[in-house]
Amino acid sequence: MVVTREDEVLARAAVEGLLAGVELMPKPGLPDAREADLRGLRWSARALEPGLAAMAATARRTGEPGKGLRGELGAIGRSTERDMARADGGAGLHHGAVWPLGLLVAGAVLAPGGTVEEITGLAGRIAAHQDSRSPRVATPGSAVSVRYGAAGAKGEARAGFPHVRRATAALRTARDGGAGEADTRIGALLTVMATLQDTGLLHTAGPYGLREVQDGARDVAEGRLSLDDFDRRLRERGLRPRGSGHLLAAALFLDGRR
Repeated sequence: MVVTREDEVLARAAVEGLLAGVELMPKPGLPDAREADLRGLRWSARALEPGLAAMAATARRTGEPGKGLRGELGAIGRSTERDMARADGGAGLHHGAVWPLGLLVAGAVLAPGGTVEEITGLAGRIAAHQDSRSPRVATPGSAVSVRYGAAGAKGEARAGFPHVRRATAALRTARDGGAGEADTRIGALLTVMATLQDTGLLHTAGPYGLREVQDGARDVAEGRLSLDDFDRRLRERGLRPRGSGHLLAAALFLDGRR
């Protein structure tokens, strides 16, 4: 496989979106500088870069959002997850992030200079294909998707990443209104949290935990709850909306390409 300079640049931009989310503080219920090993989080994120570059190169060679590309991206993604686990000692600090970022990197290759809607649409078309080489083992996410009828990460992707589109729109709206960049990004994160059917949360905390995150995000956005109080509540109850963090990273990646 030939990885071009352009592929490497795209992969680096995707990782920079993830790192931008890492640096943001406070992030309700998510790792930040107050409690996390930022060096470890950065190292783990950087471990995704070669795999994302390989995904970009594969999309460039394939040239269309077909079943073949879906299968190759899946294989690269599983290998990339293993590489990340080795890099961070098995902690899996960004476990799951390669799924949205990889699909969107591939979409960006297939639509050079494309809009957010075009790129997310192509990513959705890729995700709609079945990966015949994917292990036939039920995951916690797939189990709760079936139990509660939640879209989960796969459903989000197949729908063309609606929460990523909403987050990028929220970023533009906040900036146009004069908000500072940190507040702009927190607002985009809350936009995702307010409606995302996060199967990770459903698995660890059930529907009531998910509802608490969604309701709290709306309360902060509408001024009924402070961000610090929301963050404290989530941390005290062990509610970790990691899926929202991954989709914010994806939105920051696409936003940075404008």
